[in-house]
Amino acid sequence: MVLILALLAATAFVWCLTAIVEKVRLGLSPAQAVLYAPFKLIYRISDSRIDIARGAQAPVVYVVTHQSRIDPALMLSLLPDETLHILDQASAKSVWMEPWRELARTIAFNAEHVFVSRRLVRVLKGKGRLAVYIPAAVEPDLRSFRLYRAVIRIAMQADARIVPIFIGGAQALPFHASGRTPALRRWFPRLDISVLEPMTAPELVARNGSPATRNAYALFDRMAEARLASTNPNLTLFQAVRDAAEHFGPGRIALEDATGNRLSYRRLLAGASILGKHFTKFTTPGEAVGVMLPNANATVLALLGLASAGRVSALVNYTAGPANVEAAVRTAVIRIVLSSRAFVEKAKLDDVVQAVEAGGAKLVWLEDLQPGVTGFGKFCAALLWRYPIYRQKAENPAVILFTSGSEGAPKAVVLSHRNLIANAMQGEARVTVSCRDVALNVLPMFHSFGLTAGTLLPLINGVKLFLYPSPLHYKLIPEVARRLKPSVMFGADTFLAQYARAAADGDFSSLRFLVAGAEAVKTQTRRVWRERFDTEILEGYGLTEAAPVAAVNTATHNREGTVGRLLPGMRMRIEPVEGVAEGGRLFLAGPNVMMGYMTADRPGELQPLADGWQDTGDIVKVDNEGFVTITGRAARFAKIAGEMISLGGVEMLVQSLWPEERHAIVSVPDRKRGERIVLVTTATQADAQSLRKLGKQAGIAELAVPGDIIKVAEIPVLGSGKTDYGATRALAIERLNAGSAA
Repeated sequence: MVLILALLAATAFVWCLTAIVEKVRLGLSPAQAVLYAPFKLIYRISDSRIDIARGAQAPVVYVVTHQSRIDPALMLSLLPDETLHILDQASAKSVWMEPWRELARTIAFNAEHVFVSRRLVRVLKGKGRLAVYIPAAVEPDLRSFRLYRAVIRIAMQADARIVPIFIGGAQALPFHASGRTPALRRWFPRLDISVLEPMTAPELVARNGSPATRNAYALFDRMAEARLASTNPNLTLFQAVRDAAEHFGPGRIALEDATGNRLSYRRLLAGASILGKHFTKFTTPGEAVGVMLPNANATVLALLGLASAGRVSALVNYTAGPANVEAAVRTAVIRIVLSSRAFVEKAKLDDVVQAVEAGGAKLVWLEDLQPGVTGFGKFCAALLWRYPIYRQKAENPAVILFTSGSEGAPKAVVLSHRNLIANAMQGEARVTVSCRDVALNVLPMFHSFGLTAGTLLPLINGVKLFLYPSPLHYKLIPEVARRLKPSVMFGADTFLAQYARAAADGDFSSLRFLVAGAEAVKTQTRRVWRERFDTEILEGYGLTEAAPVAAVNTATHNREGTVGRLLPGMRMRIEPVEGVAEGGRLFLAGPNVMMGYMTADRPGELQPLADGWQDTGDIVKVDNEGFVTITGRAARFAKIAGEMISLGGVEMLVQSLWPEERHAIVSVPDRKRGERIVLVTTATQADAQSLRKLGKQAGIAELAVPGDIIKVAEIPVLGSGKTDYGATRALAIERLNAGSAA
């Protein structure tokens, strides 16, 4: 009895002491402090940014992402006591909420009249404060999206500031606001209250880059930014995967490859530590170390091992050809390249190995490192799997990737840990993923889409990841999907069209969504996947320099023909282009935009962006809801008889004529007009008369209609699936000189 009384007295003392500290620290009322103290103690709440919300000048609307049943109680404890809280029906009626409801004025949520009520506008205009709780869906349905429209309309009418609030970690609490069981249940997660700076509705709309005067998407984007801000921006790759292991469980299977080998988070990080120790023997901190491996567990182990050891992974594109590989090695000043004898032999990469050596690098074979692993080393790694070998900062370089070279010589792109983690979490804040998902990644990791979206995003978010070594195995990949039953997949149109042709009905029926990038998705490909597998292709857009994803469609916000909307935290600038009437050249800025380039004329030297803005080289137009449409490449314009012709636009037009075939439009030198347009196509039925007729129907200038047609069995492509326009143009010139054009 004495012990129980002592425990009760100690609990009361800690409670009272915490309440006093929080009252003084945050300026809470005594009642608020007393009721906030247990939350602070149980959930170790990080609340340093709540001062932004409390200090916001009225009139103000606090928009809270409603994830768990405790969210309203927390906000009633922390927001100024003159705030009017609009509670959902469950919170308004719940018995346990009664003490918190006494802290401030509350009304029950009723979407039919609350959000069109003039009373709320009057409350705000009278220097009032309003707290609105919006459902936590990353991809809200149309009904939920009405709340965004209502809130921004009220804020605009009252000239009120908007303060987004997101409680990081609350999504794992078992008492979920929706009533559904969360994908991962944790009774006592650490909570982090993310609060963004107050902004008026017009300021939000202006930031969104939209010409619309009232735009719910502006608020939607701001709420996604609050979600993104709740993640730790100071993590390295190793630390991010380590945190995922601790959050989802060290024993959880994180990774599997085509050999059937499975790795839990603990084994993955322990293996990375073992490799990292080896790497420290023949490399130096900060050195660029080449990685020439296929999609396999060993590749992820090598990446995390290099990250743990403070080295930079330079992912060698072994499909780019010996000349490009040699240039890449020289540009990034790579001294050591990690590879596998078995892989080189199977993939027949002897010429690429020679190119690596010609570039001045030495091959280190993973097979040769295995005998050096001792039992004591394994024991230490198993014991210390949570700790990196070498401490470094998130702003340090993490990987070097090489641009596709689809239109010219590849450049080395230097991405920091922060760039990569930010892009993975930007994706998580836009597209719904959870530890219930299974991801199938067939895209190589030397391609930025395959690295960040296909590999890092699943690992960091507890999604079980299956790596397949090559996207070119068109008949085998549907069989893998039939067995694995993935819910998430990533690909490029070229590959997806081939998988659909080879697949049996039902092979991909388990997919919840399929994200496509690297090239435009053809209408035919989209239709086949929709009809045969009941799967929507979510088209996105990116570039290596943006780590790579910049925009994406989602399941509930999907506009066919566009690449979706910018990811949260990104900004765009569009500059006019000669000859382009609508839209312009796209520039991007954001936490995922690269540190800078290395180029062949300045090898090993990081050349940072001068002003933080990346010139994408893409010509785009943006509608009033922020959906981006790619209309062409600045480099893919031809100037014929003084007129600027978009080669990409002509290519899309030709695709509509023969949708089941592949086409590439290139320009070649012409003595009379400077340049002329050539169609390279797999369509055996292609003819000039059909092209001229299509041109007249579309109302395009006669100059833009291809005058020459070159028929091929296959269009040259890069390892990413993109059309290799450099090789295609060389092919066109060769055929034209030989007189073999139609």
